[in-house]
Amino acid sequence: MNDGALSQAEIDALLSGSGIGGGSGGGGGGASTNDDTAAIENFLKTTMGPQSSGISMMTGGTVNFSGPSVSMTNRDTFLDKVPDTVTSVKIDFIGGFPGEHMFIMTEDTAKTIANMMNKEDNITLDDMAMSVIAETVSQMVGTEITALAGKTGNKWIAPSSPEAANIPKATVPLPSGSFTVAEYGISIGGGAPQTLWEVFGPSVAQSIAAALSGQQASPAGGVSPSGMNGAFSGGGMAGRGAYGQPPNIQPVQFPNLNTQSNTREQGNIGLLMDVFMEMTVELGRTRKLIKEILTMGEGTIIELDKLAGEPVDILVNHKLIAKGEVVVIDENFGVRVTEIVSPQERLSDAV
Repeated sequence: MNDGALSQAEIDALLSGSGIGGGSGGGGGGASTNDDTAAIENFLKTTMGPQSSGISMMTGGTVNFSGPSVSMTNRDTFLDKVPDTVTSVKIDFIGGFPGEHMFIMTEDTAKTIANMMNKEDNITLDDMAMSVIAETVSQMVGTEITALAGKTGNKWIAPSSPEAANIPKATVPLPSGSFTVAEYGISIGGGAPQTLWEVFGPSVAQSIAAALSGQQASPAGGVSPSGMNGAFSGGGMAGRGAYGQPPNIQPVQFPNLNTQSNTREQGNIGLLMDVFMEMTVELGRTRKLIKEILTMGEGTIIELDKLAGEPVDILVNHKLIAKGEVVVIDENFGVRVTEIVSPQERLSDAV
């Protein structure tokens, strides 16, 4: 007899935002086919070289990807194969093939990536480490999008801002019902191979597979066969235009204005990787009258507009890109990055 208390499975489902039962249920379009998973797997295998090179360049160490193996699964089956606590990076597609998309890795993999990026040992998975991991995954998705745009001709593919978190596996926001998972092998810094999972929601997987096979994908993620006559049936002349002629129904796909330029930048950034740029760290500023400047001499103290302990500004070619804290490395000053300024903030400062 049910006493009204929730079971652990029900609690886990509520925490993750999925429906009770996890392994079944609708939402996000029907299940992908074996042909879909094969098409996605073949495509992802072509990106392993660029992925390895890109992440190796970011971390300054050797990173090698292998695989992947792509398959259909569901929430319960997938969670059975991952540890109790994982690092997830949710980075949905918001243009081109919109829908759910994320990467999942073990805590050890996340720490290894953060250690290499920060040049530190035994790093903790705090907010700073999550930011580093999110940036790494963003680079991976950028490489993937560039290759996908070249294969399909879809120039509007764009990702959302990555959201990284180290959380219990029961709270990972996996897609409901059946979804597609790509399982990679990843070797970092010559260490033992580890596992990384990429999750595609049903609509994303179907749209990508359709586009890779040369079919036209609709904005909702399905395939739009030529001629959708009678799609809106319901009696009488439903699905027919004037004089009984079939209407010419075409799917409309609007580009995301906020991310269009980002996608193009990801495709061309490789051309600029060896260009030198001036990076400066600004402790603070102040404004003085000319007569005050002329009276300065040795021992003059200049008060700046920064409070003690406030982050310093990090500028590239005189444009603010980040903030950080001053540290001492051996006998030299350095700065530890604590915040990356968003593209929107940089654009607003430039206006």
